[in-house]
Amino acid sequence: MDTNLVSREDYITDLPESIIETILTKLPLRDAVRTSVLSSKWRYTWTTLTELRFDDDCCISDAHHRALPETGLVKFVNQFLLLHNGPITRFTLSSEYLERCPYVDQWLLFLSRKDVQELSFGLAETEWFKAPSCLFSCKKLIALELVRCELDPPLHFKGFPNLKRLNLQQISIAPDAVETLISSCTLLESLTLSYFEGAKLTVRAPNLTYLMLEGYFKDICLENTPMLVVVSIAMYMAEAYQSSSCNFDKVLGGVPSIQRLTGHSYFAKYMSIGNTLGKIQPTYRQLKIIDLYQVSFDDMTEIMVILRLILSAPNLQTIQIEGSSWSTDPLDLDFWDKECPRDATFAQLKVVKLTQISGLPHEMRFIEFLLGNSPALEVMDVTKNVYETDEDEDMFMEILAFERASDDVEFMFAEDQV
Repeated sequence: MDTNLVSREDYITDLPESIIETILTKLPLRDAVRTSVLSSKWRYTWTTLTELRFDDDCCISDAHHRALPETGLVKFVNQFLLLHNGPITRFTLSSEYLERCPYVDQWLLFLSRKDVQELSFGLAETEWFKAPSCLFSCKKLIALELVRCELDPPLHFKGFPNLKRLNLQQISIAPDAVETLISSCTLLESLTLSYFEGAKLTVRAPNLTYLMLEGYFKDICLENTPMLVVVSIAMYMAEAYQSSSCNFDKVLGGVPSIQRLTGHSYFAKYMSIGNTLGKIQPTYRQLKIIDLYQVSFDDMTEIMVILRLILSAPNLQTIQIEGSSWSTDPLDLDFWDKECPRDATFAQLKVVKLTQISGLPHEMRFIEFLLGNSPALEVMDVTKNVYETDEDEDMFMEILAFERASDDVEFMFAEDQV
């Protein structure tokens, strides 16, 4: 028995350094520290870890006892960083308990001297922290994520020269400051702004490929974003949108490479301001997927936004729309016969998924339009609004009777569940 134990210990001790480091990176930090008892070779290896993730699990001492979460986590982080030796490439702090903590400034100062490349900070849901000025001296940053943070870049700040991914959630920052921050990070590829309020935002980022915006934006303009591939925008209604120009052009006029577009909440309403159908040019040749939510088929201006999008995307493959229509007194039904381009062809469109559909006239005419002009269509998936009281079969039978350009289309009908 003793021989086996010795052999096992020797086996652990003789592992190559690279294997030991790989093992430690797969463990929670608290367990990584505990490996110091395995052998003398393992004793201080955890102190050279380059990727650190601190969370509330770090302050669990055993299965039957939990220290005060906030105190325990602060103590663990302080001790860990005090003993740490070498560079830190990735640092993550995520806690549901950690509130205002005077050590946050010290931790960020420590990291700024370690040439940290990826940084993620988020405290308790009810707490905000103000980013110290030393954060803006982290010139090696490639990825930055901040949650519930007050940002006030110093006047001399010229951007993060290596930053490629920026994720800001519930951030307090002046509108002009966030625009300057974005445009000064010239290598930026991915940008997420969540829970912003009342901002008029202009994005200038020549290397940006992914954009996610969510909040009470009053106005959005995408300029100099030729590489954008994925765009997701959720706009909440803070007040009536107003514009002296076409919002459609301001948002999508500078994104010729877009491949996927997602719009939530009042996105379609915002895009409709100043928009006209006019003569459509195939502007978005790489656009393959469109997802739109809470679209009102009661509003002809929102319908024209959808039509302009799909008519501008000759290679569109998938379209998903969630309806939000209630009117039983439709207007402008003659639009579909007089103004809608009946000779349009959606040659690549394969999947159409429509949810929260009530069977209202404009919804039905839109479905008829797609079926009659999509020769490659494979799936027409329609889910009825659960609050609609009419018989399901009436709407579905009407859809089945529409003329279709594809002989291979499969119909899928269902009812939304509460």
